[in-house]
Amino acid sequence: MSTEKGNVSRTRPQRYQNAHAFRNDKYDTSARRKKINAKLHDGVCQHCKGILEWRVKFSKYKLLSKPKKCVKCLQKTVKDPYHIICRPCAGKLEICAKCGKEEEIVIPIDKGQDRTESVTTKNGQKSSGLEDELDFDTNFSSTDNDEDSDVLEERFRSMNFERTEI
Repeated sequence: MSTEKGNVSRTRPQRYQNAHAFRNDKYDTSARRKKINAKLHDGVCQHCKGILEWRVKFSKYKLLSKPKKCVKCLQKTVKDPYHIICRPCAGKLEICAKCGKEEEIVIPIDKGQDRTESVTTKNGQKSSGLEDELDFDTNFSSTDNDEDSDVLEERFRSMNFERTEI
């Protein structure tokens, strides 16, 4: 037996081996799964990036429903799952946003680029494919000019709000 005391070497190969690798999008073809698969893990060290990629690969990665509290600034600004430090604090202190160690950051936090693949809809606006779910990746830095405010106002009008009685 492989569990008996002192038996450290195995003489036979593994009995059962998978013929095909696991695919996380084989049965789950939802927009949420596509968004999770397309997510870019930036602002984390190599070790944490491997952990997050493993979670995505084997369908263990779950999105946040509301922001968590940052351990550095104590504000509810952590919008990425499994992170403990918000993006501004991690970028300023140059530490890993997941473990908090001063390791080398594999992909630095870049505020100018989208972190997921965006899809262009029929009216020319970009969306990530999930209108029903909370999306914390919205960039509000360029809402100063009139064109962007018109686009935001049009999006707000197109939203469907339903009243529910408590």
